[in-house]
Amino acid sequence: MGIRQFLDIGTGLPTADNTHEIAQRVAPEARIVYVDNDPLVLAHARVLLTSTPEGVTDYLDADLHDTDAILRDAARTLDFDRPVALILSGILGHLADYEEARAIVKRLVDALPSGSHLVVCDGTDTDETLNEAQEHHNEGGASMYHLRSPEQIAGFFDGLELLEPGVTPCSRWRPETSTTGVLTEAHAYSGVGRKP
Repeated sequence: MGIRQFLDIGTGLPTADNTHEIAQRVAPEARIVYVDNDPLVLAHARVLLTSTPEGVTDYLDADLHDTDAILRDAARTLDFDRPVALILSGILGHLADYEEARAIVKRLVDALPSGSHLVVCDGTDTDETLNEAQEHHNEGGASMYHLRSPEQIAGFFDGLELLEPGVTPCSRWRPETSTTGVLTEAHAYSGVGRKP
């Protein structure tokens, strides 16, 4: 039957093919909860994030640090007795302390039942030019982002069963066939892990 519930934390501004659009195209009854703490994202989400009549799409105004509030409020829409896909895409780099980021991921995954999945995608420190640009950006102090090593990103999956091909550059994680046959390298790594 597959996963029919999704908790997408750090969703950002709605775009084309958001989580709910893809999930409900496959399973109209899918239930999706988006979480972000940006007022601009909230304003757009209320207008753009709709749902199929069979499913549910909800939005929570919450901070990643407040895992208890996220889990409590998401439980109004999601059934935490059934598997959930937890999506953390481009959000963990906003946490400066790696051990704090791991603790937050662990707390969220611990609240999910067996058969749930963790999806992580975040920027990596695999390119010196990108590293320098990110350091320069962070000096501005606006919205800092911390690049991590591929090994650190793999650490978010401790205790989970990694799906093939494991933690790898996003462009190489089950890529679609390219019309040119050439993959564009990404300096972001991703993976999907299943909770036993």
